[in-house]
Amino acid sequence: MTAPFGAVYRGERAATVFPMTTDRPVMRAAWYEQQGPAREVFQVGEMAAPRPGPGEVRFAVHASGINPGEVKKRADTFGRGIPYPRVIPHSDGAGVVDAVGEGVSAARIGERVWCFGAQSYRPFGTAAEFCVVLADQAVPLPATASFEQGACLGIPGITAHRCVFAGGGVRGKTVLVQGGAGAVGRCAAHLAHRGGARVATVVRSESQADELRLIGEAGVVVSGEGAAERIEAVAPGGVDHIVEVAFGANLATDIDVLAPNGSISTYATDVAEPSVPVWPLVFANATIYFLGSDDFPPEAKLQAADALNAALEDGWDGLAIAERFPLDEIAAAHEAVERPSRPGKVVVLPGASDDL
Repeated sequence: MTAPFGAVYRGERAATVFPMTTDRPVMRAAWYEQQGPAREVFQVGEMAAPRPGPGEVRFAVHASGINPGEVKKRADTFGRGIPYPRVIPHSDGAGVVDAVGEGVSAARIGERVWCFGAQSYRPFGTAAEFCVVLADQAVPLPATASFEQGACLGIPGITAHRCVFAGGGVRGKTVLVQGGAGAVGRCAAHLAHRGGARVATVVRSESQADELRLIGEAGVVVSGEGAAERIEAVAPGGVDHIVEVAFGANLATDIDVLAPNGSISTYATDVAEPSVPVWPLVFANATIYFLGSDDFPPEAKLQAADALNAALEDGWDGLAIAERFPLDEIAAAHEAVERPSRPGKVVVLPGASDDL
């Protein structure tokens, strides 16, 4: 079916409006108009493709990356409701620029790009054949990287970079990455290594630890009882900075291993209102950064994008791809994120999926 879609949608912030015209192509897309289980709310069909406005580019989406936060938004895990009458999910993706708006050089047409923030404060993300973003959010994709790799960079990579460098450089420091087997954790460990830090990672199981050791990670420890002692064994001088995925669950361990004047960057928590032991943090003169990727400063996002591209150009393999799904199977793709059967990222292939 064809769904005309020219209304102004407003959520927490004003969204870009895509005015209906008769000269735009129709595209296939996946969307939901209510929140709930993936198989109950997702629709796949045709609608008018967006056209770039001033300062924007449109790209044909070759791969669309799924992040856990997008699955939670679709399910309304946080109880915030749906911000738009229709949502095309996914903030990360990669493809080829096919149109530009006013003020953007036409030389960008044909450029391979990866994007970030496509569905941040906007209704339409990358789970479609075409996507529009601000020109700065469409980052040139290195020739050595596939579209699938590019589609996995945005939220994990930019979050990881901000978590590692929120307090400045890490050269010569010891950085601990909690959740080192996850997408953000793997990016954070690699970026911290590149930044000159000594890196220790914490994972949930021996199998995850073995996997990281196979790819050359040193200082891998398994969480659980006695984790602080195991961390101290690989970082005997204490930890200068911690990248934290489960603030509530891990805070006691983090305090035990944190060096004086150390810092913690947390981007997620296992409980919404964790108990925070203030005096041990005060006595350590600790700094805590609470970091939400949608609202990082624009310059921080661009610095992260440059760092991620530099890593790819220097031979970094990026993140492993666990499963690939066609657009018609987006519900199954979301379920694969909710109940993973293997480690790695899940991507949706909306249309042309062969790399150029």
